[in-house]
Amino acid sequence: MAKRKRDRIKKRRRFRRILWMSMPLLAGAVYLQFPAPPERPGDICHVFSDRLAWYVKAKRAERRWGAPIHVKMAIMRHESGFRKHARTGWRFVLGFIPVGRLSSAYGYAQAQDATWDLYRERTGREKANRNDFGDAVDFIGWYMDVSRRTLSLSPENTYAHYLAYHEGQLGYKRGAHLKKAWLLAYAKKVEATAKRYARQLKQCRKKLDRVSWWLFWV
Repeated sequence: MAKRKRDRIKKRRRFRRILWMSMPLLAGAVYLQFPAPPERPGDICHVFSDRLAWYVKAKRAERRWGAPIHVKMAIMRHESGFRKHARTGWRFVLGFIPVGRLSSAYGYAQAQDATWDLYRERTGREKANRNDFGDAVDFIGWYMDVSRRTLSLSPENTYAHYLAYHEGQLGYKRGAHLKKAWLLAYAKKVEATAKRYARQLKQCRKKLDRVSWWLFWV
């Protein structure tokens, strides 16, 4: 009887040890799926050091579409603040009755329904989700590639790419942005963020490559 009791105690202790050892892995899995917005969004090295999987996915999109990491991340920061469930504000009637969102823009990339559906159709990524960082950063890369080909925009021209992203390629071609002083000023802010991100990445990219190699599976 005493031996069985000791065995049960040993099994419980062993189970607790296994559970405690598994907690970091479980926490990491949850973190990769449901990360909160970065605490220091102005420092791209800090963002990627804290979220290595984001760096790997941003780099993968860079290779696929030729869209620089610093440009894509600057657009994402100013579109959603790196919030996975970001939405536009409400439209009101009589000043206080909500009748729906200002647009269907949603997720990290603030992609609208129709544009997101087109992306999934054109790339074959039917299961892509707007609140998934990897899908969202790939979407921005794809959109920049379309702008590059249809509007002859340089991949490094953050200012023009953001205007085309905001107004749509057809709207940009028609010059719709030229009548919106507030949008032109905001595009300058996005451009400034991209330049800062580019300078920061020069200082940390080699380190990020070195410490993130094992995340090839994300």
